[in-house]
Amino acid sequence: MDGFPVVIDIEPRFRDTDAMGHVNNAVYITYFEVVRTAYWLRLTGVKRYDEVPFILVHVSADFRSPAVVGETLGVGMRVTRLGGKSFDAAYRIVSREDERLIAEGSSVMVMFDYQKQATFPVPDDLRARVRALEGRADL
Repeated sequence: MDGFPVVIDIEPRFRDTDAMGHVNNAVYITYFEVVRTAYWLRLTGVKRYDEVPFILVHVSADFRSPAVVGETLGVGMRVTRLGGKSFDAAYRIVSREDERLIAEGSSVMVMFDYQKQATFPVPDDLRARVRALEGRADL
C-alpha cells in the first residue's frame, strides 16, 4: 500500500465475524491496534506494552466493504501529524486477493507518563524516527 510504511497481513478468524459472516465492525479497531503495535516495534524496537509511552485518546473507522474468513487482509498505518504532545495516525485495510478497500480509519495518541500520570511533549528523537520511517520531513 503506497504511503503506508508499515503493513501487516491479518487472516480473520471465525471469532472475528458477526452473525452475517462478516468481520465485525469492532474488530477493525483491534486490527488498527495490531498494526500500531507493529509500527511502534519497527520504529523503536520496543516489544513490551508497559514501555509504550502513549495512550489512545480517539479512534474512528469507516467501513467500505465487508471482509470474511478466508481472506487475507493487508493492514497499513502511517503517521499523519506530529503535534506538541500528540500524534495522529491513518489506517487502511485492503483485501490482498483483489485489493478491495475494506476499511479506513484514524486515531490520536497522546504521549503519557504512567508513573506521573501526566502528558509530556513528543521527544525530538521520536520525531526524527517517525520522519525517517515515513520519509517525510514535513511532519
